[in-house]
Amino acid sequence: MTETAIDRLKSVNADLQKAEADAGRENGSVNLIAVSKTFGANDIRPVLEAGQRVFGENRVQEAMGKWPALREEFDGIELHLIGPLQSNKAKEAVQTFDVVHTVDREKIARALKTEMEKQGRNLPCFVQVNTGEEPQKAGIAPKETDAFIRLCRDEIGLNIIGLMCIPPVEDAPGPHFALLEKIARRNGLSQLSMGMSSDYETAVDFGATYVRVGSAIFGSRDYG
Repeated sequence: MTETAIDRLKSVNADLQKAEADAGRENGSVNLIAVSKTFGANDIRPVLEAGQRVFGENRVQEAMGKWPALREEFDGIELHLIGPLQSNKAKEAVQTFDVVHTVDREKIARALKTEMEKQGRNLPCFVQVNTGEEPQKAGIAPKETDAFIRLCRDEIGLNIIGLMCIPPVEDAPGPHFALLEKIARRNGLSQLSMGMSSDYETAVDFGATYVRVGSAIFGSRDYG
């Protein structure tokens, strides 16, 4: 029998519960973000019907094309922007999303704050940290993160609730998760967005409060 997205969702949730227990953490302390990028409404609907309400998208335009209609069908959807944001898309991002995980430049932070004030919204935000200091990857360098958090929080007035990272593919993720947790702790931030389909159980062990799981739920992607 072919495994469905609902089967995989149940399996991921069971693995999360076990990871929480193994780490000595409370059941339900980790939020599962089902990453639905590249998947259409017909792929997402069964996962919504199974009770999942927290989803992640990488691209503002793609999210705008499918989520307004799904929000009309289903109550309680929480949509997280987990991909890079351009400042010229800040208006649409604030309209479409409930949480932003990828604040990594002053220009983005100021554009988001301006739009939130215009729209009367106060979205929780994460600062993205480039823990591997990879030149091709978005995110603030670890040594610059403390100052950037202060800028976003104290000067610009963003609601910074935590940090996010994507470790280098070739590295063991644990040291990157440990570094993110250390930076968050010294800045008084309680939320950690870390861990994806291949390493979310490890992330739970290092204190993740949000894990971003896509292919382990929806299956492999066709990027066309």
